[in-house]
Amino acid sequence: MDTRVRSIEPVRAERERLFSLQEREFGERDAGPAVEAAGLAGAAAFNRRVVTLSEDRRESERILPPGAVLGVTGGAYKMLRTQVLRRLKELGANTLAVLSSSNGEGKTLSAINLAIAIAADPGHTALLVDLDLRNPSVHRRLGFEPEVGIDDCVEKRRPLHDAMVKIAGYDRLTVLPARERVELSSELVTTQRLADLVQELRDRYVNRIVIFDLPPVLLADDALAFLPLVQAGLFVVAEGLTLRDDITRSMELLRELPVIGTVLNRSEDCAGAYY
Repeated sequence: MDTRVRSIEPVRAERERLFSLQEREFGERDAGPAVEAAGLAGAAAFNRRVVTLSEDRRESERILPPGAVLGVTGGAYKMLRTQVLRRLKELGANTLAVLSSSNGEGKTLSAINLAIAIAADPGHTALLVDLDLRNPSVHRRLGFEPEVGIDDCVEKRRPLHDAMVKIAGYDRLTVLPARERVELSSELVTTQRLADLVQELRDRYVNRIVIFDLPPVLLADDALAFLPLVQAGLFVVAEGLTLRDDITRSMELLRELPVIGTVLNRSEDCAGAYY
């Protein structure tokens, strides 16, 4: 038996007693050493900014509504969610990089909608992290301007909870945006500070899936630099846009990462995403 797992059981019981109120409110079960050390003061981590996604923006950006299971697109993402969760469970993983070869292939939208679909599953929560630091766009699609971003958490050592945002109506979904473009982004993603933050995100909640939106594989070295910190990948291609040679080159570069599936966007057969 793993003695490390056995030894944390008394701590886990006490932690669940202390944070039962926050768990009921946000649907997340805390399992992280950072909050263990903080005691009741760790409740401050739940004072997150809440923003509203207007219906007009949601529809124009093709973002799934809360619940994420209705209609053709919702059903496609529900199928994607089910298979992603199954593969992550097989790997013993809870972190996923959403990747593409180039721009315009639907990577960020796929990451947002997958996070919404996972958060709609009663057994999980989702954290969407914008690590496309060359062109951060998650916040723009969701219609808000970050006050603090993950870039500040790395460069200025701001606490992670300062940057986390809740979207009104989307229960069990949290967004960790990037505030602005970072010129030396690949150098930032290889820092020990980011590695420590990613480890904190992986460990804090036992039922949370962390989804990272990364820059295109063939346009920057950020994704390759980040690979040692993530456990699995999901590759996005666009019908009629993504070149076969680009897919081959990307998969060769990603050979050390378990790529658990492919999302096909812009299919003429059916709207939405396919696994």
